[in-house]
Formats: sequence, C-alpha cells, structure tokens
Amino acid sequence: MSDATRAVEAIWRIESARIVGALARYTGDFALAEDAAQEALAEALVSWPRDGQPANPVGWLMTTAKRRAIDTIRRAGVQREKYESIAHDQDETYADDLDIERIDDDVLALMFISCHPVLSKEARVALTLRVVGGLSSEEIARAFLVPVPTIQARITRAKKTIAAAKVPFEAPSPEERRQRLPGVLNVLYLIFTEGSTATSGEELIRTDLAREARRLTRVLIGVLPDEPEAYGLLALMELTASRFPARTDSNGDAILLEDQDRTRWDRGSIRRGLAALEQATPRGLGPYGLQAAIAGTHAVADSVATTDWERIIVLYEALGRIAPNPIVDLNRAVAVAMAHGPMPALELVDRIADPITGAGRLDHTHLLPTVRGELLRRLGRTVEAREELERAAEMCTNERERAVLQQKVADLP
Repeated sequence: MSDATRAVEAIWRIESARIVGALARYTGDFALAEDAAQEALAEALVSWPRDGQPANPVGWLMTTAKRRAIDTIRRAGVQREKYESIAHDQDETYADDLDIERIDDDVLALMFISCHPVLSKEARVALTLRVVGGLSSEEIARAFLVPVPTIQARITRAKKTIAAAKVPFEAPSPEERRQRLPGVLNVLYLIFTEGSTATSGEELIRTDLAREARRLTRVLIGVLPDEPEAYGLLALMELTASRFPARTDSNGDAILLEDQDRTRWDRGSIRRGLAALEQATPRGLGPYGLQAAIAGTHAVADSVATTDWERIIVLYEALGRIAPNPIVDLNRAVAVAMAHGPMPALELVDRIADPITGAGRLDHTHLLPTVRGELLRRLGRTVEAREELERAAEMCTNERERAVLQQKVADLP
C-alpha cells in the first residue's frame, strides 16, 4: 500500500461522517449522499497516488462528491434548480462550507439516521460502520466474518428502507433524541462487544472493531457532551479494552482473568475509563455506567483475590433491576461464587437454567453450561462438570474460547 493510499484511507476514516452528513444536508437525499461520497473516495484512491495529494484533501473529497451528486441528479432528470443550488458553492473549501455547529448537527443527524429504529439490528450496525465510521464493505464483512455481498445487501436495503420511510436528514429534537439515544448507544455497544469477544472465528479479540466503537462513541460525546450514559458507555469500553493486552498469549490463545498478568493491563486506558466514569456519575449511573463501575472495580484490584466482589454483587443487583437480563444474572452468580463459594452460586445458576423460571433464556449460548460446569468442578462433581463443559465447547463458535473449554475438560480428574 502506497503512502498516498494510506493518506486517503486515514483522512476518509476521520472525515467521512462530516462529508456524508454535509452532502445529505445539501441534497436532502441520504442514499445519494453516501453513494456520491463513496465515488469520491474511489476516485481519490486512483488519482492521489498518481497525481499527488491535493493541498486541501478534505475539500477535494467534498467538491468531488458534490460533483458526483450533481451528475447523478442530472442523469435522473431532476429539475435543474435542484442541482444548480447544490453546485452554487461546490468549489468552496471544506472549511467555508461548514461552520462547527453545522458540522455537529450533520454528524449527529447521520448517527441517528444510521441507527434509526426502522432498520434491523444488523442493518444499523453495518450502516453505522459504513457511513459514520468510514469502513469499507470489505472491512465490515471481515470484522463480522460474513460474505462481502451480505454486508453490501444490508447497506443497500438499509438505505432503501430509510428512503421508503421518508426519514428526514436532520438532527432529532431533544425529546426524540432522548427516546432514540438508547438505540444509538446499543449499536455502538454491539460493535464493541463483537470486537471485545468475537462471536465466531479464529481470533478472540478484534481490536480494530473495538477501537472503532470507542472512536465513534467519542464522536457521539463530541456532539452530545451532556449525555451521562454516553460517558458510561465510553468508560465501559475503555476499562474493558484495558485488559486486551493480557487476555491472549503470543499464540492468540485466551488467558482467563485469574491467570492474567495485570502489569500488562493498559494503565492509560484505565485512567481514561475512570475519568469517563466520573463524567457519567453525577446524575446516577445507567446500565452502561453500572457495567463500567464493575469493570472499574476489576481494574483497580491487584488480583482476583483482592477484588471487591461484594461491591460487584451489589452493582450487578442494581444492573439487574434497571436492565433485567439473564446474562446479568449469570454474571452476578459468578461474583457470588467468588465471594461466598460455589454452592450459593450454583443455586442461582440452576434458577436461571430452570425450564419454567428461566424459560430457556440462555439456551442459545455456551455461557450457561460454561459457568455451571465450572461451579460443578469446584464442588467436586466431576461427571456433571464434564457434561456441562463438553456441551459448552460444542455450542461455542469462537475457536479460541472453545479451546479453553476443551482444556478444562481435559484437566478434569
């Protein structure tokens, strides 16, 4: 890859949301704006290595994208006034096109449209990474281990759905923003979670995807600096990512929490996470803030033995009240096991697993048999532990996690 190509990709990754947002405001057409911006990117990848990087690279991308949008409108036979109004200032610089408040409005509108509730969860994730994150279809497909045509189809359908629903390109009102912000945060959380612990494939952690989720969350905070849960989400991401260097060995194999070298934890990420957690705290912690507080409790402990497990139990109980979820219940059981031993924890897990009270809420994941198998192992119930851990290994779709489970089975007496 040439230096010019790397420059194009770096500038695009940083500025694509502003470019697409400004184009969408100019044209009033979200799909047209995204397509025109992609055409400008493709042209830059050809012309910059050949002709050299322009003096104002962002302005070049913006002007080229505007011209592509005008060409499309002309080909479609739309009234002349529309493309003439767009073309009026197409040769102005990027800085002259947009004042800082308009930039923030454009980026905010782009994020909320990409995460619009009319779209499926998969479409929201793909569209956010494409138009806000600036990732290519190939990068998104590689991150989620799906074929490129699948990602392209999701993005195309998402743009058609937005057009059919006549979603306007505008920053939502404060009331609508409050209603839809949880959906935006959830998309960013899903992106980070897939990067933090990949659901399938050969790699345990996809650092690029997790890093992109953190960057997008900072972008959101930049345009909505008074939203405490956005800070809570960023804190959770930073504190979780701080353990990445110690979670795998040199071969990429998983290292469990109790075996991690905590001197390898990223102290800068911990400091940033704790600072973001402070920003989230004054008005009371929401679901992401509480998860960040749990991660922060781990981050400040010297070892598993010195971790404040009682505090973690209380935080999980609070999280379970405001955001009921069987995974939260399962994690609370793990904390109970660390604080009070495996027997009371197993009673909690059995209630989660009960076909009536638990209602099969975790039948689709390997997490329940993993935890239950570990508790049974600690209680000396080896035969039952083996059955649970073997079932967990069969259900696990990530090769690195499966290897850990298989090793646990092999280590049973």
